[in-house]
Amino acid sequence: QVQLVESGGGLVQPGGSLRLSCAASGFTFSDYRMYWVRQAPGKGLEWVSDINSGGGYSLYANSVKGRFTISRDNAKNTLYLQMNSLKSEDTAVYYCAKGRVGGERGQGTQVTVSS
Repeated sequence: QVQLVESGGGLVQPGGSLRLSCAASGFTFSDYRMYWVRQAPGKGLEWVSDINSGGGYSLYANSVKGRFTISRDNAKNTLYLQMNSLKSEDTAVYYCAKGRVGGERGQGTQVTVSS
């Protein structure tokens, strides 16, 4: 069965950086576009970024453009999100999702940006 395991979250000060990882198994990872989405406290699911199956084309929400970088390693079945210049409004649970924004996702990893 599909399994997605996010990791790398934590508490970071504004302006800091984190690198999230999503380990995928149970499907042919290299066949799927992959997504990062997030959910802030009391808010709905928000699309952050996505990357095509080959890793050569990515899109970003305006709120993270220029600060976040999505990447993938198909040999390792792993999706990444490098987050720089973090802001308090980036505080959320971050999920990777398979195939579409509302696709199967893991348990998430908490990112808290606070001084």
